[in-house]
Amino acid sequence: MRRTKLGLLTALAAATMLTVTPVAAAAPVANSATACETVYWGSFAKTSNISTTSSMTNIRTGHHTCFDRMVLDLSGKPAGYSVKYVSALTGIGSGQAVPTTGGAKLEILLKAATSPNYNPGATVKTLNYQTFRQQVWLGSFEGQTKIGVSTRARLPMRAFVLSGPGNGSRLVIDVAHYWY
Repeated sequence: MRRTKLGLLTALAAATMLTVTPVAAAAPVANSATACETVYWGSFAKTSNISTTSSMTNIRTGHHTCFDRMVLDLSGKPAGYSVKYVSALTGIGSGQAVPTTGGAKLEILLKAATSPNYNPGATVKTLNYQTFRQQVWLGSFEGQTKIGVSTRARLPMRAFVLSGPGNGSRLVIDVAHYWY
């Protein structure tokens, strides 16, 4: 008889726990990583082989909640590009290494020349964003433009092209703040 009461109490306790557990698990949990999903980003090279006669007219950078962004403005249709992490940032015509701060170096090769009126200014521009440390002008040579970004670490990134404004287009490079 004792064994039956104990068995009944154990079964009742187990049933109560099973009933309570799903309700507790279904409660919403605030998680900031959900808003910063980077599953399809990665740190491998991103490339496109589109040919164009467009030229680069401007470089802009910005800081967002989950990533830092660089935008290369083009005067016309999208251009081909290669965005990849490298061991050293080098000048496009000279091949000489340009020293930078940061834990990783991201090289952007745009298959378009710069417009004649674009003046990039200093070779190295300090950004001090959460991920971007420095923007490095590596030159324009034989219809190609090379830019570097030193980052805090080798983090997930993505690259894509947007149309506009007007007849122009933009190459967008996002680098996440963390591996989410």
